Amino acid sequence: MPKKTLSFLVEGGKATPGPPIGPSLAPLGLNVVEVVNKINEATKKFEGLTVPVKVIVDAEKKSYEIEIGIPTTTALLLKAVGASEPSSRPSTEKIGDLPFEKIIEIALVKKKQLLAKDLKKAVKTILGTARAIGVTVDGKDAKTVTKEVEEGLYDAILSKYEEEYLREE
Repeated sequence: MPKKTLSFLVEGGKATPGPPIGPSLAPLGLNVVEVVNKINEATKKFEGLTVPVKVIVDAEKKSYEIEIGIPTTTALLLKAVGASEPSSRPSTEKIGDLPFEKIIEIALVKKKQLLAKDLKKAVKTILGTARAIGVTVDGKDAKTVTKEVEEGLYDAILSKYEEEYLREE
């Protein structure tokens, strides 16, 4: 019997044995509470965000693997600024301001999904989303910060994190 993959969307750290997880896993002979606890442990850093989760089950062996997805860049930025939704007029109405290091942190979280070959390009991608939803960086428009990144103003900070970005996980 092939492995079965079940996909769920859960709030980070708050999965429960109730529907949809429990009824999907119980017939496969797994300890539902154990699986839910492992999902919560793996997603707690995304508390307050919806996280895609896959449970890959080998029903014969009664074993499973959990794969945790990553929330969208927009969701991570909104959480970072404490906003519930993007600005409807991002060029004139700002919803919050973040330090440049927070942009790097989000780029590191998203690295598996970004096509960027290095941290500088990844940061520019995150800055593009920040600008599109009305988030400023260090009090400046994200477009200005993107230009400063291209000009090398942030190279010293980026170099501290570059190795972490390039490391395979």
